[in-house]
Amino acid sequence: MVLQTDMKESGATRMAPLTRGTTKASRRNAFGLIGLGLLSLAMLVGSVMTGASAASVIGVLRAYLLDVAPQDATILLRDRIVVLDIRLPRAVLGFLTGAALAVSGAVMQGLFRNPLADPGVVGVSAGASLGAVSCIVFGPTLLAPFMAAFGMFALPVAAFAGGLAVTFVLYKIASSDGETQIGTLLIAGIAVSALAMALTGLLIYMADDRQLRDITFWSLGSLAGSTWEKAAIAALVILPALSLVPFLGRGLNAFTLGEAAAFHMGVPVERFKRIAILLVAAATGVAVAFSGGIVFVGIIVPHLIRLTTGPDHRFLLPASVLLGGSLLLAADMIARTIVAPAELPIGILTALIGAPFFLWILFKGRSGRIL
Repeated sequence: MVLQTDMKESGATRMAPLTRGTTKASRRNAFGLIGLGLLSLAMLVGSVMTGASAASVIGVLRAYLLDVAPQDATILLRDRIVVLDIRLPRAVLGFLTGAALAVSGAVMQGLFRNPLADPGVVGVSAGASLGAVSCIVFGPTLLAPFMAAFGMFALPVAAFAGGLAVTFVLYKIASSDGETQIGTLLIAGIAVSALAMALTGLLIYMADDRQLRDITFWSLGSLAGSTWEKAAIAALVILPALSLVPFLGRGLNAFTLGEAAAFHMGVPVERFKRIAILLVAAATGVAVAFSGGIVFVGIIVPHLIRLTTGPDHRFLLPASVLLGGSLLLAADMIARTIVAPAELPIGILTALIGAPFFLWILFKGRSGRIL
């Protein structure tokens, strides 16, 4: 009895620091999420207030919330259109796009156990590019009925369909006997993406001058032309995906030990992989469809969070949502003002920031500190 009592006391003594450490980490992560939430709110407000036009956000709020009569109704109408119909839907769509790309990158890195993976691994980006370019090149001819049916949404619908089609092909290639081979999916993703990009290049070769300008504008990535209709359609897909992704946290933590270990820890491995790939394909497909080729967000954001708080996916996934949206809004504000009144494609800006960061990850990985 004395020995059992001593063992219990010794175990309790060892568990106490662990419990205190876990509680402290949870409290720190909670404060971190609150801080990222405030940052996201600040970026949304800043995005609405930033632009080439000198629209008064305060004047619009006073007129509609406090019912204060403006001195010039024409100026108020202009400001209302700029703030509520141009900048606000752009900010909403930008935040959703950044959040989708960042959290998809975090999921892919956890699923593949590779810190250099991004949403493009499952072929969404290459497929979306092929769909968008096909719509631009064949829109006036072969796809005329499609263009007539979807109107202004024809391009994003084609991009979304192309991304999901390529992801479906990859999933079928990587699936055998009811199991999805992650290694096969990665290798097949490289091959199928290369094939999709080759077909895209062939279509670009066939395009005329006007179509080439449209293709270039879409491929560089931009939030210009955002409307409430586009933001609402994106939200219908991205918001459900973002609400489900945090529930993948425990499973992704188990995946860091390998699929076999995750299975013995109670994770339904095959179903988990199918759900993760589907959520990433849907969220990334819609993001790329409406914003074009915005790169490196899915790599940068998860690493920034890991470097500061660690690899726990229960915090990493919701934090990626908030920081990804904030980062893209910050990049969009810079893109709108750095060459004002013109606008720099946001994909160029994210690449200029992301490429050096990517190389830094590689150099760090060579010394074994990250990879």
